[in-house]
Amino acid sequence: MEAIREKDAPVVVGLDPNLSFIPGQLMKEAREEAAAEGRTLSGMECAAEAIWRFNKGVIDAVCDIVPAVKPQSAMYEQFGIPGLMTYEKTVRYAQEKGLIVIADVKRGDIGSTSAAYAAAHLGRTVIEGVAEKSFDADFATVNPYLGTDGIKPFVDACNACDKGIFVLVKTSNPSSGEFQDVRTEDGRPVYELVAEKVREWGSLSMDGRYSNVGAVVGATYPAQGEALRRLMPEIFILAPGYGAQGASAADLLHFFDENGEGCIVNSSRGILAAWQKEAYAAYGEKDWAGAARAAAQAMIEDLRGALRDRTQR
Repeated sequence: MEAIREKDAPVVVGLDPNLSFIPGQLMKEAREEAAAEGRTLSGMECAAEAIWRFNKGVIDAVCDIVPAVKPQSAMYEQFGIPGLMTYEKTVRYAQEKGLIVIADVKRGDIGSTSAAYAAAHLGRTVIEGVAEKSFDADFATVNPYLGTDGIKPFVDACNACDKGIFVLVKTSNPSSGEFQDVRTEDGRPVYELVAEKVREWGSLSMDGRYSNVGAVVGATYPAQGEALRRLMPEIFILAPGYGAQGASAADLLHFFDENGEGCIVNSSRGILAAWQKEAYAAYGEKDWAGAARAAAQAMIEDLRGALRDRTQR
């Protein structure tokens, strides 16, 4: 919240690099530099190195205007061990640049497995009596499908290591309603029951105005977002779905509290692939990082304007 206030930007940049977003020059540079050192990169290694260069450029371009980034682990895992190494370097570099890192890992399993996931992404792993860090992000996204058994280890890690989680409540994808919108016998949607559990879990890790236990609520469902804000007054919301998925700043107004706080909005493709869009064509392929910064700034201004208009009304 302090970082959002300082930059006046409730925005998180999703670092979900798809190879279709990566300028071809970065793959070429990776191969040529390896060859100059007498090394031959495999396809996986080349892709991972190109993504690292891309991420570094985006982070450098936006670190002074946004408070956080959100790397999606699957986009790195698909490139095997080289991809995971790029994921780890991305987390470390973003933190070095003063950014909060939300690890979009969507983990959640039975208790012992969740404890291992929590140790890997937020907490510590004890080896011969020494507690060591692994990926060590600041927040992680968590799937609540297994109930309290799967969530409690993450809450424990939040309390032990001053970390946070975002629990999936109402996701932004079109088919989310297949389960999340199902009505119980008393007519309530499942996502409301999950929200009540999130509030319960959140009470175990309060940290000022809001809990360390947050919620993922898709910006593509503004009516549900408004209802969930009322149901979870102490829960910070991570809202994906702005831009490429169709949500606007106006859709997000009720995700914020009466002070215009309590929510951070994600954009991934809209920023990472900005250089491919007509609106940012002037930047060209060589200045993909400049296009990313311009797109992030436009998003920030859009949200600022909508929140300002709401306050004035």
